[in-house]
Amino acid sequence: MRLIVQKYGGTSVGSAERIRAVAQRLIETQRDQCRVVAVISAMAGVTDNLIKLAHEVAPHPTERELDKLLATGEHAATALTAMAVNALGAKAVSLTGAEAGVLTDRAHSRAKIANISPRHIQELLAEDFIVVVAGFQGHSPEGETTTLGRGGSDLSAIALAGALNADACEIYTDVDGVFTCDPRLVKDAQKIDEVAYDELLEMAGAGAKVMQSRAVEFAKKFSVPFEVRSSFTRGPGTIATEETANMEDVVIRGVSIDRKQAKITINGVPDSAGVAGRIFSAISAGEIIVDMIVQNVSAGNTTGISFTIHESELARTEELLRPVVDQIRATGVTSQSGVAKLSVVGIGMRSHSGVAARFFECLGRGGINIQLISTSEIKIAVVIDEADAERAAQLTHQEFGLGRTTGARQSR
Repeated sequence: MRLIVQKYGGTSVGSAERIRAVAQRLIETQRDQCRVVAVISAMAGVTDNLIKLAHEVAPHPTERELDKLLATGEHAATALTAMAVNALGAKAVSLTGAEAGVLTDRAHSRAKIANISPRHIQELLAEDFIVVVAGFQGHSPEGETTTLGRGGSDLSAIALAGALNADACEIYTDVDGVFTCDPRLVKDAQKIDEVAYDELLEMAGAGAKVMQSRAVEFAKKFSVPFEVRSSFTRGPGTIATEETANMEDVVIRGVSIDRKQAKITINGVPDSAGVAGRIFSAISAGEIIVDMIVQNVSAGNTTGISFTIHESELARTEELLRPVVDQIRATGVTSQSGVAKLSVVGIGMRSHSGVAARFFECLGRGGINIQLISTSEIKIAVVIDEADAERAAQLTHQEFGLGRTTGARQSR
């Protein structure tokens, strides 16, 4: 019998009616001669409400206790899903992350999976149970509850599929798959049938919210193909898999926007060895994630360094930088919130020239100013005013022929 891992996000189990629908789908999958493991997220809104409640009782809750609290959201959703399956006449049992054998490191709120021992799951599958596992969580070597960070249920599902050597991994969410751009921004955005791990990883890092980037990294590392599908329809979704030769025929796979960014520039930085390391070590000590980094051409033995962070980290980053700026004798720091990152992604960039020129000319014709530019082998990203983000995405999407009515323009 085939072994299928199915993950259901918070909106998919957001009400009693939706939980019953998920239970029905799990039973249908089992009746199709499959063994079934379901990974369940907390019901929509529950995690946010728990975080809000935690901060109401404690302005700075300890990460250990916060993990214990947040894990209860998945515990409730898995128990309810198992109840629904049992009520429909099949057999199901719910497991916490620890009971499912998910071992992590000791980093509360952002734990990494160290190992999975799936023996208990395999025993239950052998007894014809549908096994319903709480996503987003595991346990440390000391047996303490840990969580994997927001979107961690994706990682739970991918990791379990790999550990169980599953025949398929299906990620069910509230969209039909991965789109060429957010359909809320670009009305004629179209669903992508197949995407390479590297493309999806870049898209996730560039602001696409369909998959957690760590889950995609894990899938790539352990060669776990998966499909992103809608839990509300029955159509096929988007398959994420290893890169194939014909994938390079598509120049640009998608356009992504990451809003609520902030740009910081340190002016008059001495152009000498080790200075950049001191700057970013100070930021790293505050556990702040830096995205784009651009260093200007040196002039008069000094240079300027610009980088982007999430807008919510701006005040903290400025605080961390003040002593460093004084120590390295830079001339000052400027910052700007209200910017966004616009990215185009596609492995076809490796074999097609002129992509950057088209991208920049498109924005120029639209009167959209580019503040920073960053590139990788398969991605070009620019920082622009957030007020221009939606129009910039629409213009870029049209320029590269990604819409349902313009797809023929892709191959240039």
